[in-house]
Amino acid sequence: MQISKRFVGFVLVISGAFFWGIGGTVAQHLFQKFNIEVGWLVSTRLLIAGTLLLITQAIFKDRQQVFDIWRQKFTAFRLIVFGLVGMLAVQYTYMASIQYGNAAVATLLQYLAPVMIIFYLVIRRETVFTRKDGVTVILALSGSFLLLTNGSISELAVPMPAIIWGILSGVTLAFYTLYAIPLLKQFDSLVVVGWAMVIGSFAMSFIHPPWKIDVALLTGEALFYLFIVIIFGTMLAFWFYIESLQSLKAKETSLLGNIEPLTAVLATVLWLQEPFGNFQWLGTALILFMMVYLALKKE
Repeated sequence: MQISKRFVGFVLVISGAFFWGIGGTVAQHLFQKFNIEVGWLVSTRLLIAGTLLLITQAIFKDRQQVFDIWRQKFTAFRLIVFGLVGMLAVQYTYMASIQYGNAAVATLLQYLAPVMIIFYLVIRRETVFTRKDGVTVILALSGSFLLLTNGSISELAVPMPAIIWGILSGVTLAFYTLYAIPLLKQFDSLVVVGWAMVIGSFAMSFIHPPWKIDVALLTGEALFYLFIVIIFGTMLAFWFYIESLQSLKAKETSLLGNIEPLTAVLATVLWLQEPFGNFQWLGTALILFMMVYLALKKE
C-alpha cells in the first residue's frame, strides 16, 4: 500500500508543530531544574541546529546554495542582519520569556506577531485595514488580556519580565517573518535559516560561548533534555514544517501549526504542573481561535 504524499505532509507538519511546542516546555524544565543559562542554551542550540540544517541541505538538496548565498553583497548583508536581528533576537526573547514565566505564555505571546505585522503594513500603507484584520486584533488583544491577568485588572497572573520578553518575542518574530521574504525567494529555506542560526550563535558566543559551562550541570538527564530541545525542538521541528509545504497548501500548514501553542499549554500545565486559571484558559482559546480564523479566512 502506497502512502500518499499528502498524508506524509500532514504527518510532517503535525510532528514539527508538536516538537516546537514540546521543545519550549523542555527548555523551561532545563531552566528550572538544572539552572541552565538562557544565553548558553540559545548559542548552543543555534550552533548545532544550524549546522545540521546546512548539512541536510548539502546532502539532500542543492549543495551549491550553501555557499552561493554569500557571493552577492546584498544577500550576504541581508543574511547577517536576519541572523542577528531576526533569528538571534527571536530565540533569545522567547527563551527569556520562558525563563521568567512559562512556555505556554511565552508561546502564546509570540503568536501576537500576525497582529504586529498587520499594524506595520497598514502604517506603511502597503495594505488597508480590513474586517478580517479587525476581528484578528480583537481576538488577539482580548485573549492576551485574559491570559496575562486571569480576568483581574488589578493583578497580573504572569510576571512582568515574562510579559515584556514575550511581547518582544512577538515583535522580533514579525521582523523575522517580513525581513526573510527576499532571501527565501532566492534560496532554499534550509540555507537561509541554517546560516541565520549559525550567525546568531557566533554573535552570542562572544557573551555566552557554547563551550563555557559548568560541566556539573550537564548530568545524563540534562543532556537528554538538551538533545530534545536541539534536535527535536529546533532542527527537526523546522525541517519537518518546511518539508510539509511541498505537499500541503500554506493555509493547511499554518492551521495545523496551531498544534504548537496548544502542545506548549498542555505540556506546561500537565507535565510541569504550572497553575492556569479559568480566564487564562479562555484567553488561550481566543488566541487559538484567532490562529484558526487567520488560516481559514480567505483574503
